Amino acid sequence: MSNEMFIVLVALATGGLLAWGFRNLPSERFQMLASLPMVKQDPGTWRGINLTWYGLLSANAQALAATWLLLLMSALGVPWLTTAGLIVVLVTLCIPGSHWLAQLVEKKAHTFTVGGASFLGLVAAPWLGWLVRRLLARPGEPDFPVLAWCAAITSAYALGEGLGRLACISFGCCYGRPLNQCHPILRRLFSRAHFVFQGHTKKVAYASGWEGQAIFPIQAISACVNLAAALASAYLFLRGAYAGALLTSALVTQLWRVASEFLRADFRGAGRFSAYQKLALAGAVWSVGLAIFLPSSGAEPRLELGLASIWAPGPLLLVQVVWVASFAYYGLSRVTTSKISYSVIVDNV
Repeated sequence: MSNEMFIVLVALATGGLLAWGFRNLPSERFQMLASLPMVKQDPGTWRGINLTWYGLLSANAQALAATWLLLLMSALGVPWLTTAGLIVVLVTLCIPGSHWLAQLVEKKAHTFTVGGASFLGLVAAPWLGWLVRRLLARPGEPDFPVLAWCAAITSAYALGEGLGRLACISFGCCYGRPLNQCHPILRRLFSRAHFVFQGHTKKVAYASGWEGQAIFPIQAISACVNLAAALASAYLFLRGAYAGALLTSALVTQLWRVASEFLRADFRGAGRFSAYQKLALAGAVWSVGLAIFLPSSGAEPRLELGLASIWAPGPLLLVQVVWVASFAYYGLSRVTTSKISYSVIVDNV
């Protein structure tokens, strides 16, 4: 399969997923995935814990991002165990870090920040790449360039960020302003392409009271921008243009975050220029420095080698572990509860 055909097929598959999500996820039906009874209350009723579509879609996005990273690194001939070591260290750093940074900025106990996690990942990536390469590399294995690793991780992040915006639509978070509060040009452009969130447990409803209103679809635009960056950077990566791949994925995702914050209405911390925007701007500058100063010479990637490698038992098991860990962390709702009752269908007895 040619590089071009691979990118086109991925674009069609992910584009179809985004189209489905934009159409269906704002509805009330796609917030709660399941509820589990935990504590018995009144006779016949239980207080439940909710499993969310947010968790399912976040886990899907992170598992696909891990697969993307494995594919790109395997295309360089890097053993999956080396990439697995990098993934484990990054996840261990970024997931708790995203929670800690969100608490620091938003002063809330039960929240996360993808922007903070991406900044931590960008800063840590070159050092982790160098360290894991030294610790896990065996004699005779390809000595992958750290720049290629940084390009691969930012491309995988862009893919995960793009698909992860579906989770935001489901939960009703990271939302835009009501369309009637936007600039007249935006009102005309999105008069027929906006979100209307349904359900009082959506964040847009309980935090801002905008259930049933036409909302600027910032999550959808962010999903498309980030996904395009992921595909473009992966294509450059597969052509061996690691600096271009890094700059494409890192600059587009980070600078778009700076711009998109001005179109969002959910609380992002104090100040006109938020802490998350400052982190994103710093991440963009950092990525330019990496592209300039890290050497770009190294093995030429081969797509067929990457595609063959990710179907081995080890990589498949790693992706499943990433999915389970992500769903366990993000899928249990901390801001909603449920009341469950059971009864017998007499006609079926």
